[in-house]
Amino acid sequence: MTVQDPATGKTRFVVVPASYVFLLREAANGSATEVLLQLRQGTGYMDDHWAAAAAGHVERGETAETAARREALEEIEVSDLDLTFATAMQRTAHDLPIDERVDFFFTARSWSGEPRIVEPTKCADLRWFPLDALPDPVVPHERVVLDGLRRGDLPALSQHGF
Repeated sequence: MTVQDPATGKTRFVVVPASYVFLLREAANGSATEVLLQLRQGTGYMDDHWAAAAAGHVERGETAETAARREALEEIEVSDLDLTFATAMQRTAHDLPIDERVDFFFTARSWSGEPRIVEPTKCADLRWFPLDALPDPVVPHERVVLDGLRRGDLPALSQHGF
């Protein structure tokens, strides 16, 4: 999306910010780190793909961290997350004007509440998966982050679609 800067008259693109939360835990047998993913449905974006259990747009006047906490409460009913910043991702779809985005990814290894599906019209399933055995398909830009978490080499700033 583009807007005209009233001060300069120049056309500038608008970046859409979003926050994501990957809940992580050690497998019961201690063999692997697991991540909680949701199966998207009825959203019109990447339906039938696995994605972060909680994610959404950062609202006006809200920090990325506050948005992550709000989305986790709204989508999976967990609170008191011990959030750790994972990466910021700049991404584009080139030809789609709405798809100039910056995504803030967080992980959490502790929280209050038992994650559950709160929005059944948008989420068909909610499951734990080992980071080294993710389901298929995963939303592509989220897969980049999950692969970096698994390898331990996720940079603080990442890009997708360039």
